[in-house]
Amino acid sequence: MLSLLVFMPLVAAGALAVLPRVPDAAARWAWVAVAGAELVLVVAMALAYRTPAPGGLAFEQRVRWIPAVGTSYHVGLDGISLPLAALTCVVFLACAVYALREAHRPRAQAALFLFLQTACLGVFAAQDLVLFFVFFDLSIVGMYFSIAGWGHGDRARSALRFFLYTFLGSLALLVAFIGLYLASAPHTFDIVELAANPPLQGSPTTGVLVLVAALVGLGIKTPVAPVHTWLPPAHTDAPTIGSVVLAGVMLKLGTYGLVRVVMPLLPDAWRAAAWVVVTLGIVSALYGALVALAQSDFKRMVAYTSVNHMGYVVLALGAAGLAGGSAASAASGAPVGGAGSALGAAAASSQQLAVMGAVTQMVSHGLITAALFLLAGVLRDRTGTYAMGPGSTVSGLGRLAPRWAALLAVASFASLGLPAFSGFVAELQVFAGSIATAPVTAVALLGILITAALFLRALQHLLTGPARAPRGGFADLRAAEAVPVVVLLVLATAIGVAPQPLLDVIAPTSAWITSVVTPSATDAVAASVAAPAGS
Repeated sequence: MLSLLVFMPLVAAGALAVLPRVPDAAARWAWVAVAGAELVLVVAMALAYRTPAPGGLAFEQRVRWIPAVGTSYHVGLDGISLPLAALTCVVFLACAVYALREAHRPRAQAALFLFLQTACLGVFAAQDLVLFFVFFDLSIVGMYFSIAGWGHGDRARSALRFFLYTFLGSLALLVAFIGLYLASAPHTFDIVELAANPPLQGSPTTGVLVLVAALVGLGIKTPVAPVHTWLPPAHTDAPTIGSVVLAGVMLKLGTYGLVRVVMPLLPDAWRAAAWVVVTLGIVSALYGALVALAQSDFKRMVAYTSVNHMGYVVLALGAAGLAGGSAASAASGAPVGGAGSALGAAAASSQQLAVMGAVTQMVSHGLITAALFLLAGVLRDRTGTYAMGPGSTVSGLGRLAPRWAALLAVASFASLGLPAFSGFVAELQVFAGSIATAPVTAVALLGILITAALFLRALQHLLTGPARAPRGGFADLRAAEAVPVVVLLVLATAIGVAPQPLLDVIAPTSAWITSVVTPSATDAVAASVAAPAGS
């Protein structure tokens, strides 16, 4: 069932590519049909999902592939990868519907994005490092052709910059994976086996070097400052649906790799570098928000808010590695009980909360930012520009296009973390877990304030003032443009109002990762329960 989910889009892409004389309209609707079938399938899998044992997988499949180097076709889902696979299917269906009016080589575009959907789903399903790397690299290739083939502006330069940056990152990631393989005994690339017996335990120097390579590779993909500079031009010159997939799904490949591969496979090194990761998260969150505030290009502004929001994810994952310090002393013989044991229990709880917040933020950002980029695409289609503010020829769109304006306002408030939206649930967990673990992380809360200011500023520039547009008018949203935005925002609202179904899926895997990254914290909690108060 999982292999069908992963490869059905690829089969459809191949059919569209080789079948002669497929009409443009048929190609567009075929993409919608396949993307819709993918969503139905992932919903069925979510309904059939049962929480596996710690470190285990649901819908697991394993087939011999290259046994000489210990690699196999090994796929499966857990409480972190399942929500992200579902997000992928939702985002790609939204793109398929939005692209129904695409006139520029629609058959090739449909085939390319179906290929890209397989690559993204493959990353989330892969349970072998080589398989993970293959799908990870294929996603880079797919997005390169999307920007170069359907982008605008300086699309060739932006596509090349995107490819070189992210391909360099993938090479660093490959070095990290080879390091893990060589350190394992027996040698294997299998993620489940490596997590059960993490290599490089007790080898701090080598472990940190392997972690640095992994952080470079996944940090570029996320992206975190200062390796984020490929992102704004890629978004600015990408086609609308290219930006939607890039922000909604592909940025998550980086943070998913951190939480599901790096943390459980390099727990000692993660703890050793936790403050570095936290610092990168704080810098990215504040820098992304401040630079977004300075933008006069709406799409570029939204692109920089991705650096901000993904910074919260990195911050939370780094904070999760800090919880082992005081807990470790408790577990290694320090007095446990009374106030001290309460603090140990709180540390373990806050660590899991931070991981849960990071995963929820990934899902939330994917939904909300995808909606914002779709609305940005409508802005450019109608006006030929993303410009806003003084000197812009666009203002007063609240009167010219009330439906577009209303959805833009809702998406903006959702992105700034307003209660009743998924962003609030995510950021509440991120900061509750992170601040409880390391109070200094509260400084990143300034990012929320700056984000509120930049979105309110954008709404003021675009929706208020005299009604004007450079082409003499601004037609309101058509059905193919409105439906995907509405669905994305409804899902973000549903998670914000009733988050428990999502959190119930995420929590067990987050607890397992917590126990692997800082087992001393888990031991300290158990000790605190057993120790008499005041001992």
